[in-house]
Amino acid sequence: MLSSLSRPRALALCALPVAALLAVVGFAPLPYAIAQPGSTADVLGKDKGREVITITGAPVRATDGQLRMTTIVATGPSTDVGLGDVADAWFRTDRAVLPHDSVYPSGKSDAEIEKHNLGQMKESQDAAALAALGYLKKDPAEVKVTLHLADIGGPSAGLLFSLGIVDKLAGDGDGGDLTAGRIVAGTGTIEADGTVGAVGGVSLKTQAAARDGATVFLVPKAECSEAESELPKGLRLVPVTALDDAVESLRSLGQGQESKVPTC
Repeated sequence: MLSSLSRPRALALCALPVAALLAVVGFAPLPYAIAQPGSTADVLGKDKGREVITITGAPVRATDGQLRMTTIVATGPSTDVGLGDVADAWFRTDRAVLPHDSVYPSGKSDAEIEKHNLGQMKESQDAAALAALGYLKKDPAEVKVTLHLADIGGPSAGLLFSLGIVDKLAGDGDGGDLTAGRIVAGTGTIEADGTVGAVGGVSLKTQAAARDGATVFLVPKAECSEAESELPKGLRLVPVTALDDAVESLRSLGQGQESKVPTC
């Protein structure tokens, strides 16, 4: 047993390795990525001087308002994230701490990850075009859709691409003028059959949407709770599960039929 005189010294000696361990942990990289609200882009407009949506083989209507796809920005796949970074992000509403492997495929180089993300975007664009043309009952062999959005990867813009195609192609009787002059934002993957899927990071994307002027945000229904957790004031959430209900909700909003529009 330690005497009362020797105990403080013993505790001090024990504290030294603990302090050293904490110092090492504080500087050691952790398996996380830090995410924050990213850019938004109007799929009805232009990106770097080019139309985001170009359609040939069918009449295209002039559109009003905006349909803004949303993104998050995360620390790079090779960026070291330390304890201080995690602690800072943990207490901020405009930051999120995400498992590194949920953002980036494990065991891949930066170049491989970029290629993977761009591949996902291309697949998403193809599915978006098929979903929109299927909804409008137009033949993909006759109507050609080209989508252009530089420097953005992943599948989460699929829903907004589809809505943009519908907005440009549809007449007033089958889903035209989806925005009614509003700035509408949203997120969600899409399948060729029109099914909308979850994406992650929606609480950050709602902040990006509100920052860029949106008043309506389309969110995959499964992610309503996350979207509500940090919902900016003045932004209305509209849950969706498929392209057709997203179109119907926007048309109802445009016609002032608020009671027909679901909420989270």
